[in-house]
Parts: sequence; structure tokens; C-alpha cells
Amino acid sequence: MTDHRVEARSGRILVGTASWTDKSLVESGKFYPPEAKTPEARLQFYASRFPLVEVDSSYYAMPADRTAGLWVERTPDDFVFDVKSYALFTHHPTPPRSLPKDVREALPAELREKKHLYYDDLPPALRQELWRRFASALLPLDSAGKLGVVLFQFPPWFLPGHDSTAYIAGLRERLAQYTPAVEFRNPLWLDDEHRERTLNMLRDQRLPFVCVDEPQGTRTSVPPVVASTGEVSVVRFHGRNAAAWAKRNASVAEKYDYEYSPQELQSWLPGIQQLSSESRDVHVLMNNCVEDKAVRNAEQLGRMLHVLPETPPVAPPAQPRLL
Repeated sequence: MTDHRVEARSGRILVGTASWTDKSLVESGKFYPPEAKTPEARLQFYASRFPLVEVDSSYYAMPADRTAGLWVERTPDDFVFDVKSYALFTHHPTPPRSLPKDVREALPAELREKKHLYYDDLPPALRQELWRRFASALLPLDSAGKLGVVLFQFPPWFLPGHDSTAYIAGLRERLAQYTPAVEFRNPLWLDDEHRERTLNMLRDQRLPFVCVDEPQGTRTSVPPVVASTGEVSVVRFHGRNAAAWAKRNASVAEKYDYEYSPQELQSWLPGIQQLSSESRDVHVLMNNCVEDKAVRNAEQLGRMLHVLPETPPVAPPAQPRLL
């Protein structure tokens, strides 16, 4: 088995993409070989090329214990999954149909009829039950040593303030055995007035700050601040498609349709190496998931960092499952 995780200064640098099941990637036919037709075969192939992936599906629906168990079985011992938080936990609008059936049925009638729910809409007992189930679903990954961070990507309307800071501080208590990482989509958290306060708050809670590369010059552009606030550091690349980023009602495919040039990737090498000198691990994730742009940029950056081989390894054949 090839271990792609190479020591870089004092911390490991792991490079991957924000999803391996993205429809655009699969349909492009530019990454997976023709014989990788099943979820199992695709994950096995992906894991032969990268040591890290971000689970995006957990944002749209509560993950299931059985699914996480299958991910464990289908990947090498040293493979790592970062898991995106369920939308409700990051104060995003959440369709009631994405809730587990019994939780949905336990909602007051007026909530079941809403198009979208928000975290504060739910009765406290149901919120607590959802946290319990979310933590339980990640247990197979954690027990296998394959769980990286749990990504909390807060929306633009999540502003600096007492309540929002208290909510972030409470993540450690709600997911005590895991490592929540925090990404902001509102630049106020990192402006001159709030930056040090924000980073110190995260350091106090030992919560990793998610560094981002995203389009600049828009009202919601978050600056590319490089800072380590926990044992793990995270860098996510969202592309630099400023026109689509600022466009109202732009689709996900439009926003993230961008391919980084070698020079743009090269500019991040000092920052990533800095993080590796301050962290146990650095997770670097390409989120420009349109066709094969994310995997190609991840491979390029991994080679620049000398943590991925120049020649991709040959994927092992899918192993038959014993009944």
C-alpha cells in the first residue's frame, strides 16, 4: 500500500477534494476508469490517488452509521474523511424532508409544513437528539482512526456577536470526541476589528480555523487569512470565479467552475508550509468540483508540496465482497 502522507516540516500535509461522488465529476468520464461503475469501486479508486476526502452529502442529510461503516471498509487504513456538518447545525435553511422520519413526525404541525427550517425553529429536545445521532453516525470513522475534522461552514448571515460566538464555543461540548473546524462566509469575522478576537476565540476552544481561497472583491469575499488555531489546520480552495460568486441565485456549478493555474497554486505553498510547521496535520481540499477540475488541481498541488507521487499509482482491482 502506498502511503501518500509525507512529513512536511513538523506536520503532515494531506491533499484531496471536497467530494468523490460529485455528479459532474462522474459524468465527465475524465477521472474514474470505465470499470469503476459502483460507489464502492469509485471510492476505492479515489483512495488509491488521494489520502483525504471531504464528505459533502452529510450537509444535505443526516449521515447513517451503516454508510460510515462501508466507507471504513472500502478505504486504506491511513485514509482520512473530513465530514461536513448537517446544514441545520450551521444555521442554513433545511428542508424538513431531510430530517429523519421519526424526528420529522415529532415536529409541531406548523413546522412540518414549512419549506425550510432553521436551527432555532426546532424544540430543544429534538435539536439534542439530532446532535446525538450525528455524533453516533461518525463513530465508525472515528473508531477506525479515519475521521479528520467535522466542518462547520457558517453562512454569510452568521455575524460576529455574543450569540454566534457562544454557539461556536458550544461545538466542543456537543461533539466532545471529535474535532469541529470552523469556516466563515462573512468577512466581518476577519476584518481589522474582529480578526484577532475571532482567531483567539478559536484558539481558546482548540477549534481549527478553515483558511480559504475564494474570489475576492465581492461583498461577501472572505480574505485568505493563514492561521493555525488547533492541532489540525484546514485550507479549502473554492475557485476564483468572482463574477459567479457575486451573482444572485448562481448555481453551485457556476460558483465553483474554476481551474487554478500552476502559479495560483504555487502562491499557496508558503502558507501551507507555515501551517504544517504549526499543526499536527494540514488538510488541503479542492472544492472547485466541476468535472475533473478539483482532482486535477489537487494532484498538481500535492506534487508541488511533494506529498503526492509524480506518477499516480495503479489502483488495485475492486475486491469481491464476501457474503
